[in-house]
Amino acid sequence: MFRAIMPARGRPGRPAATGAALATGLTVLLLGPTVAVAGPPASSGAAPVVTRAALDPALVAGRGADVDFVEQEAENARTTGEIIGPDRSAYTLPAEASGRRAVRLTPGEYVEFVLPSAANGITVRYSIPDAPQGGGITAPLRVTVNGKNARTMTLTSQYSWLYNQYPFSNDPQAGLLHPDWWITECQCVPSATTPYPSISTPFRPTHFYDEQRLLLGRTYRAGDKIRLTAPPGSAAAWTVIDLLDSELVAPPRIRLLAANVLAFGADPTGRRDSADALDRAIAFARRTHLKVYVPPGTYQVNRHVIVDDVTIEGAGNWYTIFKGREVALPTPAPDGSVHTGVGFYGRDAADGGSRNVHLSDFAIEGDVRERIDTDQVNAIGGAMSDSTIDGLHVRHTKAGLWFDGPMRNVRVTNNIIVDQIADALNFHTGVTDSVVAHNFVRNTGDDGLAMWSEKTANARNTFDHNTVQSPTLANGIAIYGGTDTTVSHNLIADPVREGSGIHAGARFGAEPFTGHLRITNNTTARAGTYELNWNIGLGAIWIFALDRSIDAAIEVTGDAYLDNTYNAIMLVSDWPVKDLYSISNVRFRNIRVDGTGTSVVSARSAGSASFANVDARNVGAVGVNNCGSFHFTPAGSEFTLTDLGGNDGGWLAPWLLPNTITCDDRPPVSPPPPPAQW
Repeated sequence: MFRAIMPARGRPGRPAATGAALATGLTVLLLGPTVAVAGPPASSGAAPVVTRAALDPALVAGRGADVDFVEQEAENARTTGEIIGPDRSAYTLPAEASGRRAVRLTPGEYVEFVLPSAANGITVRYSIPDAPQGGGITAPLRVTVNGKNARTMTLTSQYSWLYNQYPFSNDPQAGLLHPDWWITECQCVPSATTPYPSISTPFRPTHFYDEQRLLLGRTYRAGDKIRLTAPPGSAAAWTVIDLLDSELVAPPRIRLLAANVLAFGADPTGRRDSADALDRAIAFARRTHLKVYVPPGTYQVNRHVIVDDVTIEGAGNWYTIFKGREVALPTPAPDGSVHTGVGFYGRDAADGGSRNVHLSDFAIEGDVRERIDTDQVNAIGGAMSDSTIDGLHVRHTKAGLWFDGPMRNVRVTNNIIVDQIADALNFHTGVTDSVVAHNFVRNTGDDGLAMWSEKTANARNTFDHNTVQSPTLANGIAIYGGTDTTVSHNLIADPVREGSGIHAGARFGAEPFTGHLRITNNTTARAGTYELNWNIGLGAIWIFALDRSIDAAIEVTGDAYLDNTYNAIMLVSDWPVKDLYSISNVRFRNIRVDGTGTSVVSARSAGSASFANVDARNVGAVGVNNCGSFHFTPAGSEFTLTDLGGNDGGWLAPWLLPNTITCDDRPPVSPPPPPAQW
């Protein structure tokens, strides 16, 4: 979600290293540790390695989105380049890569994938350097199949590379945006420090990756070889390839009985703006009770298209593309926006909202390169009740789908939402009885999927069977207040900084949690990030009482927390309010924890939780790190753990119960081994 700065923790602890030096333009950039591999890796002659979120698919069966593509990590492919990583330190290229590893190519080097199944389309996730003064560069990537049929993808870093403090900058040389904020790098408030500390630039580089799709022109068979080459003479000193998704794309869908946008003047070549033609087609379709059909093509749209009581169908999200420029408004809009851009918006909730809107089978490509929180430059926005959003491909907008309620009964399914400056989806303010299912999210600049009950509570909503990978800031899935919420069967991997795989937060002015919050049968991988404001590691699941106590019925059942960077489970209140708010009535049952850098449970709050059949192995530190409210009373910690039985692995020993103080404020990290079948 759109974040407010978190108050600095009262226990700053050890100083952190200053942000890594960064070279841009044609200078070689290696952020974080790298492991050079001479020649192809051992797997080069073997069958293709298919993964899901860089994991063996057997480890995540039944979790995450059903998708049409197959994932292959570059580090498992044949390459003449170098494997970078693994590394989980923020501001590094490996940390933002899927699985925390990738392949770095210099001009002339390649990575080659063996197709595991028939495919005629590919998606390449990559990074190339920024321009020396920011703004990005372009560079070619040569694509061949079996050494023939060469095509060239034009890669760009124009939508990557953010710097500095929230809400970030495109300028790598900019000074601190907020010198009056406490920062970890100097353990100080720079503007209140004499002498003023030296802050290296670029400061906190992030959001390195982008992705592109390419139709290959014909269908290739399993066993055919896709080679990606950084050609000699490239403008990019290096090209990092993270992964390849391959897909058998279905032919375009044709609908004859519909309001075809071409008949209303839409331009499928993208040379002329088609927004007015869309308005005419929508108006005609409403009068005649027809659907709007958008044939294959790229349609230029540079503003919001208002939708109400209408169905708009494309030919498929590989074929029908709405692409727009971000346009500066002559004067700010009433909502504070200073730009507009391509997007499909319901009417404002204050005006009654929209209903019966059905959008499917097209792509939306924005032009958002900076984060301005007041801007309404999202792909889907407004209020849409009794509506469906299905089969879209969304990239380069601020938030993919940001709904401002009150509204009810929206179904968001089977969408791909990538490369966002902020959230992929947010249910904001009074969204009820709605479902988000089988969506694939990668590379958001804030929470992947969120519900934010600001001013009016969300209620009876479900996030089910979604995949969220590599949010560069904040959480995979975040729930901020609300009533009777379900988070189930999701797969969340590789959050980078200041967030968790799954987060329940009483914060950002959200209405309280009431009724139940059911977190059921989810899997996280390589989650639990570094919180730079507190200088501590978070949990794969993180429950946070900042604005008020959390005492609703929170039931966490059937989750698997794999390869946790720090803790698996964390319950915390912020230091200034630690004696005001608590977390209680949380029940963990039938949980598997495979690998923690630190503890299974970290409690930094007053309150209580119970545990039944929570099995853990490969625990890096003490099983329970119980600091409570940091008063260290003779009666023990202010946080109580109840053992309901079946907690295997020795992590919850009897001597820890109910509230033994075991507080190691920042235990050393012991990286766990890779997860395996239980």
